[in-house]
Amino acid sequence: MKRRDFLTSAAAALVVSGGGSTWPRAALAAETPRRLQMPPLIDTRASGKLALVAQAGNSNFLGGKSVQTAGYSQGYLGPTVIMQNGELATGVGNTLGEPVSVHWHGMKISGDNDGGPHQPVLPGEVWKPDMLINQAPATIWYHSHIHERTAQQVYNGLAGVIHVTDGRDDDRGLPSAYGIDDLTLVLQDRSFDSNGRMVYEPSMMDRMHGFHGNRMLVNGQSGTVAAVPSGVVRLRLLNGSNARIYSLFFNDERPMHLVATDGGFLPQPIALDMLQLAPGERAEILVDFAGAGTPVLMSDPGQAYGILDFAIDETLPARITSLPDKIGDPLEELTGLDTKTRTISLDMGMGMMMGSGGFAINGQPFDMDRIDFNVALGSVERWIIRSSMVAHPFHVHGVQFRVLSENGAPPRPENSGWKDTVLVPGETEILARFEHPASKKNPFMLHCHILEHEDAGMMAQFTVS
Repeated sequence: MKRRDFLTSAAAALVVSGGGSTWPRAALAAETPRRLQMPPLIDTRASGKLALVAQAGNSNFLGGKSVQTAGYSQGYLGPTVIMQNGELATGVGNTLGEPVSVHWHGMKISGDNDGGPHQPVLPGEVWKPDMLINQAPATIWYHSHIHERTAQQVYNGLAGVIHVTDGRDDDRGLPSAYGIDDLTLVLQDRSFDSNGRMVYEPSMMDRMHGFHGNRMLVNGQSGTVAAVPSGVVRLRLLNGSNARIYSLFFNDERPMHLVATDGGFLPQPIALDMLQLAPGERAEILVDFAGAGTPVLMSDPGQAYGILDFAIDETLPARITSLPDKIGDPLEELTGLDTKTRTISLDMGMGMMMGSGGFAINGQPFDMDRIDFNVALGSVERWIIRSSMVAHPFHVHGVQFRVLSENGAPPRPENSGWKDTVLVPGETEILARFEHPASKKNPFMLHCHILEHEDAGMMAQFTVS
């Protein structure tokens, strides 16, 4: 397909049903497919510096009335940040009328630089963490993490993606041309009213199950089509939704090859027909679009809906035409290194159903002034995480872990690599290594990544010393 024909010939996004509502028909009727845009790029490798500003925006998603949003250094969402190992001088400003933060989700750094709820950036102030990046290449992300306001602020747009790189992707045979054969895709469901305005008005049921929108946004855009070359393309997928869990597949049944999980590369690609992605999780997949027509990335085969349409642009160079046999080194095993076992219970009590709270960890709702436990610096611990009532995505700050089992079975392929977030549908067992300190002043968090659950008290905090 020629570039001039791209927009007019691509298929429109499919109607979705989920979360108790359907996509607004009026908005669909007025929509014309547009080319998907990547977030703007900030490359910190030469300067060793990163500046971000939380700011207000005025966004028009569906061509109707605009709505007030927020973003980092732009009106909605934030730029993609490329960084490498070494020192990074960071400045985070805030021009909004309320405190925000920047939690570096997936970054292995100390609690003083983590950006959790104990490190708010007040209006008019600038937070300046001097970070030392030291981790394997990975797709991670950043978002606001203010207690009782995380769900609203992330929904409004305070989130963005980070690529940690060592500059060796070409040696691995991986696509690496940003926006051409290496696509960053932020998946979010958002709710729109009949006038096409994005709204966040969670009901009691929304707070119980997490807020589900009635329309898909990819990179903050609706009804777009991703242009790809006729070759192998790398999709960096982030579930940036408040609560929706995706079960991703292609409508023409083409395989996806998983090459990286939250914490970085797998030793070799794993072929998948379907990829599950819970809130907070990331995955990198390779997809061969050679000979493709207009394949659609879908979710939930039992009640299928479209996430993103793809179409070949013949003017884009197909740099990679075959899948690599090997990507990374064998993964380090932590089995046998653990010194302590903890049981973590993600609780939804009966009080929640009566509108009087009930979200907790190990029976206790989150308290900013209570440290729940201490972990020895440099240790490996075995955690048994149990969910009640619904499946909860479980996230730990400042560490990465390996999944040992899921409900007594071996981990799914999506959980076979290094992780920092894992969906717990019943009982999940992990091994985590704690390599960075966290003080009582700035402890690490562990919490459900359904953001409404997190805000309502399904969060705890721990020190590492």
